[in-house]
Amino acid sequence: MAQRIGRYTLRFPSHPAVLAGAAVVGTTEGEGPLRAEFDRVFPDDTLGESSFEKAESALQREAVTLALEKAGKRPRDADLIFAGDLLNQCIGSSFGLRDFGIPFVGVYGACSTMALALGLAGLAVDANAARLALAVTSSHFCSAERQFRQPLEYGGQRPPTAQRTATAAGASVLGAHEPDKPYLAAATFGRIVDLGVQDANNMGAAMAPAAARTVADFLHDAGAGPDSLDLVLTGDLGAVGTALFRTLLNKDYGIALSETRHADCGLLLYDRETQDVHAGGSGCGCSASVFNSHILRQLQCGALRRVLLVATGALLSQTSTLQGESIPCVAHAVLVCAPENGKE
Repeated sequence: MAQRIGRYTLRFPSHPAVLAGAAVVGTTEGEGPLRAEFDRVFPDDTLGESSFEKAESALQREAVTLALEKAGKRPRDADLIFAGDLLNQCIGSSFGLRDFGIPFVGVYGACSTMALALGLAGLAVDANAARLALAVTSSHFCSAERQFRQPLEYGGQRPPTAQRTATAAGASVLGAHEPDKPYLAAATFGRIVDLGVQDANNMGAAMAPAAARTVADFLHDAGAGPDSLDLVLTGDLGAVGTALFRTLLNKDYGIALSETRHADCGLLLYDRETQDVHAGGSGCGCSASVFNSHILRQLQCGALRRVLLVATGALLSQTSTLQGESIPCVAHAVLVCAPENGKE
């Protein structure tokens, strides 16, 4: 049963295992630095569907199907699936997963949804509320652009601070601890932070304060410093938010996080020198695809031993932006350890 340590962090004594992960991406993501690590790169961002929203649902469906196959499981083996996306009423998830017949828990944390879903799935397995649980999220550049910003046909210019919503999905299969699998050790569910940023084209600046607070909360609760972690992996702060995050962490909390111990999924997914992605990547599928490919492989082989996944989310809507509201943000953290760590 989960144990609360400090004020905001839950430790998972049973160490739920990440039995398998799968990541599928679109064409632009498949042209980036991680191209060889994804399970599938689609040559057409429509995925053969009649709408971008249906294409996003297909991304989730494919990610779940591949993750279950890699874990040697079937849909009927799963007790719960925690899923979310960026679309209104999470239709990417509900339509994409409706044929699996798995009890569905829809979650929304904007771009922080992968860490949120992963933490909740780990909590369910640790509490014996689920023998097998899945966490899956997705995003699609085209569906997100026309929902949150402007129709694609408008061809509006995007400022340098803007990030590209990833066309991608990632799924994790969690079950009882297995010595040869990476496992979830703890989770910190974040608090909402709103410093008054109103620019919907500068998500990095809006989300960085939430990421800094959650990392500080985790380290304070754990009674540890950043050197206790091999990597702090933020969700999708991009170039602008990454620099601001480390500055705020040091200035507001006295925590010096070196560049060697920090990476951002929004910067890992693309090559900003050769790809037109402005400040980097974003979207639910950004951290989901990077974690369930590159990072899980690094954990499995022992190249990384302790990774704090800190996915960040901007909790805005098109309506709130048009009404002149600021952007409240949240960051959720999950500590994932390599199998050779055993049970600490």
